[in-house]
Amino acid sequence: MRRIGHPFHLLATLVVLAMTLFAPAARAQSAVTGAPLSVCVARFAAGDTPAKMLAAPDRFDCATPQTSFREGDYWVLSQPLDAIPDLANRTRVRIASLWQDRITLYALYPGGKVRGWAYDGAAVSRHVQLGAMIQWRLDPALGAPVRLLWRVDGSANLRGILVAPRLATAAQASRANLEMAAMYSAFAGLCIALLIYNLAMWGALRHRFQLAYCAMVLSLLLYAFTSSGALAWANPAMLNNDRLRFNYIFLACAAATALMFARAFFPPSVTSGWVSRTANAVTALALTAMVVFALLAPWRIHLLEAFYAVSFAILILAVVPIVVRAKAERSPHLWLFAIAWAAPLLFAALRLLANVAVVRWNFWIDNSTILAMAFEAVVSTLAIAYRIRLLSVERDEAIEREIIAARLADTDPLTGLLNRRAFLRHAIGREGDHALILADLDHFKHVNETLGHDGGDEVLRLFARVLRQTAPSALIARIGGEEFAILSPADRAPQPETVLERLRRARMPFDVHVTTSIGACTGPLASEADWKAMYRRADRALFDAKQAGRDRARFAPLAA
Repeated sequence: MRRIGHPFHLLATLVVLAMTLFAPAARAQSAVTGAPLSVCVARFAAGDTPAKMLAAPDRFDCATPQTSFREGDYWVLSQPLDAIPDLANRTRVRIASLWQDRITLYALYPGGKVRGWAYDGAAVSRHVQLGAMIQWRLDPALGAPVRLLWRVDGSANLRGILVAPRLATAAQASRANLEMAAMYSAFAGLCIALLIYNLAMWGALRHRFQLAYCAMVLSLLLYAFTSSGALAWANPAMLNNDRLRFNYIFLACAAATALMFARAFFPPSVTSGWVSRTANAVTALALTAMVVFALLAPWRIHLLEAFYAVSFAILILAVVPIVVRAKAERSPHLWLFAIAWAAPLLFAALRLLANVAVVRWNFWIDNSTILAMAFEAVVSTLAIAYRIRLLSVERDEAIEREIIAARLADTDPLTGLLNRRAFLRHAIGREGDHALILADLDHFKHVNETLGHDGGDEVLRLFARVLRQTAPSALIARIGGEEFAILSPADRAPQPETVLERLRRARMPFDVHVTTSIGACTGPLASEADWKAMYRRADRALFDAKQAGRDRARFAPLAA
């Protein structure tokens, strides 16, 4: 199989694409913007009020990691805010969106005044910013707050009770939204372009892996739509927990379709047998975990989350047998596939570690799926183009072999002229009158005895060349041992005398003198019966030429 290009040339292209894709994200301030706040946690108890909790900071636990607490209702208290620079201009309070029923922000102002802003699930959706950050707008007329307090009701505490609290200025919040809009719109544009391109290619080529790839890209696009917070902008009445529910659904769909694409990308020899059965099983497991989580959460949400994470990890590991089998099969697509999937596998592992609290929550880890899969989608498109190129080469070679085989089946191997079967297939059914010339070499048995069979074969090849030169546009065939046929339209037929003269002048092996006798006739060739009638007349004329002394031509009379 021919290989196209050099792997390092394509690898350089991938590096440039990766730098182009990730550079804006690296420069961006991200959705987690503003001055960070340190917080302490206290479990809600009957009789608690905001004023009482603000007055009792010793009730709060500042040392225990939030994920060590269970789900439930909590108070979260910030540190005193007087040390934060430019505090008067920081009128935006931002936290990461988590699974919770209700969250209320209380601000303590100088003089002991407390102001509160309560968000239930629907209100959270109306205040979700791009990057899935919840934002409150403080009233600047009240001045700078002294301290912040949150009451979190129905916290699932999957990533924490309150994550990434920040105090930001209006400019910082606006810039974060613009940067996130640029990142997500670039990803959406990339997904749409890849969908259009690959659907168009599928319409032309109909390769199964192209549909699997489109399903993966569509799932990623929907996942980005939910995880970015754009779904809340499109439907502000939706509960924020339902947005997160859709987020889980589309992430599982993206992972499952990615495995489908991995299976379809390689030839059946790589993914058949136990590899295929394993992939089917883990895909079913992941989709089952997704359905169970979507239907039952928040009931036993930690158990559901663990089931979801384990199924996700197993689904990622299911790629390993495919890679091992591809390596054993020495698949030419393996190296490009490995480059494409390196980033998604690495970041998926990091995200799983974050889900089980081994790694601390980080905005870019939480959004790593989008960035990693964007890289994978771009590289996979190049891999698809490479695979299609290899398939095209294989197809062209197969067509070439088929053409050669057809030519061999239709061609006399000694002279390169058509054989009798191919000659009849092309001759019968022609419209109008045609001239048929039958030429038979004289005393060819004597030629074979004089020159040997090899010499006789060379004489036949030389005579075939004479016929081609005499009638380059005619249909010429070797229809017997030393018998040849020339067919052409009656008004453009070669003259038999020309054939005789050229053969007399042709130099034969050992200068042996070779002549031919010719019988010719004209008539229609619309049917097999017409051919038989023309052949009988031309053959009779050939016999007359032989009887008259050979090395001459005779014409059959016109048919009645």
